Amino acid sequence: MFKYFRQIWPLAISAFLGLLLGAFLFIPRAYSSNQNVYKILREKINVLQQIISYVNHFYFESVDMNKVMDGAFHGLMEELDPHSTYIPAKEQENIDEIFKGKFQGIGIEFDILDGYITVISPIPDSPSDIVGLMPGDKIITIDGEDAYKITKDNVFKKLRGRKGTKVDLSISRFGTRKPFDVTIIRDNIPIHSVGAATMIDSTTGYIFLRRFSATTEKEVTTALDGLLSQGMKRLVFDLRGNSGGFLEQAAAISNMFITTKDTLVYTTGKIKESNQVFMADPKKGRNDFSVIVLINRGSASASEIVAGAIQDLDRGLVVGETSFGKGLVQRQLPLDSGAAVRVTIARYYTPSGRLIQRPYEDGNDLAYYGELYATDRESKIDSLKELRPKYSTKAGRIVYGGGGITPDVYIPYKSKINAETGKVIRSAKRPLFNYASKYVASHKEEFNSFDNFRDSWEVNENVFEDFLVHLQEDSIKVIQDSLLANTDFIYNRIKGEIAGAVWGKNEATNIRLQMDNQLIESIKHFHEADAFLKSLN
Repeated sequence: MFKYFRQIWPLAISAFLGLLLGAFLFIPRAYSSNQNVYKILREKINVLQQIISYVNHFYFESVDMNKVMDGAFHGLMEELDPHSTYIPAKEQENIDEIFKGKFQGIGIEFDILDGYITVISPIPDSPSDIVGLMPGDKIITIDGEDAYKITKDNVFKKLRGRKGTKVDLSISRFGTRKPFDVTIIRDNIPIHSVGAATMIDSTTGYIFLRRFSATTEKEVTTALDGLLSQGMKRLVFDLRGNSGGFLEQAAAISNMFITTKDTLVYTTGKIKESNQVFMADPKKGRNDFSVIVLINRGSASASEIVAGAIQDLDRGLVVGETSFGKGLVQRQLPLDSGAAVRVTIARYYTPSGRLIQRPYEDGNDLAYYGELYATDRESKIDSLKELRPKYSTKAGRIVYGGGGITPDVYIPYKSKINAETGKVIRSAKRPLFNYASKYVASHKEEFNSFDNFRDSWEVNENVFEDFLVHLQEDSIKVIQDSLLANTDFIYNRIKGEIAGAVWGKNEATNIRLQMDNQLIESIKHFHEADAFLKSLN
């Protein structure tokens, strides 16, 4: 019991301070009442100082006050809403990189496999791509120092650096007898928003958007131009799992599909600067292809702005699952310590006037996020439709507010893989990737054209048996009969990893989409998306 209290007391102190600050500093009624706000703040800060003094003096062991106070700051922000948050200084740098869209380094996606830094993919046009690093390459040494069993944190420290500086690596590659040395000059490395852009068939393009960062508009423009040049007449715009990002970028992406002078999104808040209206510029819009937007419960914020605008303005069809339901706008404000707070400053609304934010209970984040994972989420949403506020699209269709974007066509995600297959797919050893990299190294003559590979090359029983041997050699124990029940899926994943190793992420995605039930079903509804396009032209 004593040990239990020793473990939990620092957390309890932190939580208590957070609740105290959150409950008394920022409760809305403090601002709406006639009480003197500054008097309340002064009194509560005095109480806080007393608590800190008591804890520091009487608590039976030393307390990490940095950790405790960080917890208090987290608690304060959590009392506001689920999306206002405190960001410690050590986390701030990584967040800045993601949303600014670039950092400086050598440019690889990597994992630690068998103790070595393993290249999953060189980032296109990065220094690593230029010098010819390939998926599966293992970095043996960095600047002459052994890199075996290096931590991911140390990888970042050693491989990232100022533009123009060099790093010497020793590389082990499948099919080569000895490691070889390479010198890489660090440069600006883009963090891509577009995860993949590929042609599913001769007329259907596909773009997967990961996030909305500073470079998103430029990336999507490039992707669209590339697909149109290949004959695209219709587009699946995949926003599944996209948790959002910059509001301005969401409006810009929405504008790409809108050729009329309509509202794309608007925000309302307490201060004047929080009230914004984003209008479409017809000159920037495109109407030479039909659109299906694919969403799921992980599509949030900026993703919902895009899906909401396309749905409300009858530009395309929204399919998939009801989205996350985040209709709150945050502004990130720096603190003197190097940390930051992200404060909700406004609500955002779709063109028809829908507030997409789901209801939430202050401080109860567990229930707020837990609701997303309920197995009967869609049926609950559907059963409450009549109680939700109704709005009309530009063409007069009924759409619903009160929580997320409800798709025009509900298509649930279905996965038939069993536990053993899941164990292989999710293994930290990445056996599918390793096997594909090894296979490509010894069968290069098989892969001359992606089109031929996609249409004609198949994983056969010999390849599958060879993969099972690889699992054994990699000490991954599986029940083979269970894997045999999912051979179609495993064959597809092996083929996809091979495509990625030979041609890159777009081609790997192209193969994997062949087993994506939501994508396959969504394409069957393009006649409805085409009808929207015809009504505009």
